[in-house]
Amino acid sequence: MPENLEALLQRIGAEEKTLVFSSFTNDDALALGQLLMEKARSRALPVAIDVERCGERLFYAALPGSTPDNAGWIERKKRLVNRVHRSSFAVGLELRATNKTLEQRMLLDEKDYAPHGGCVPVVVAQVGFVGTVTVSGLPQEEDHALVVEAMREFLAGRAKG
Repeated sequence: MPENLEALLQRIGAEEKTLVFSSFTNDDALALGQLLMEKARSRALPVAIDVERCGERLFYAALPGSTPDNAGWIERKKRLVNRVHRSSFAVGLELRATNKTLEQRMLLDEKDYAPHGGCVPVVVAQVGFVGTVTVSGLPQEEDHALVVEAMREFLAGRAKG
């Protein structure tokens, strides 16, 4: 495996371990979605944003420049994360590292599941996986980075008080 790919996989694994909520309510989902929307708007990013908890979509926004296709990508990314409880970017990188397709590795069809960056699991301490935060519209690493940035900021704000 190329060294940069291995380092990226390690970084994403570390992110997944630190992006843990003490709780995640409907109000939290709305606030996190709004934070993501503000970040995207301030940068004029053409993205769609989705926040889901326990199978219920609690926030959705399609910003200027996004397309209906972004909604399809969101659903495919979420479907994968709901199945494996890992970020869609991590799964895609692992597939690249092993030179396998999603169908070869997990018997999943990429028409229904997208191993592309942009969907990050919502994990609650002492509970586990409860939902997803997803962005679509940018290159996959940028979709992933935007979600992680917003989750970190949200969690840091919560820690302050």
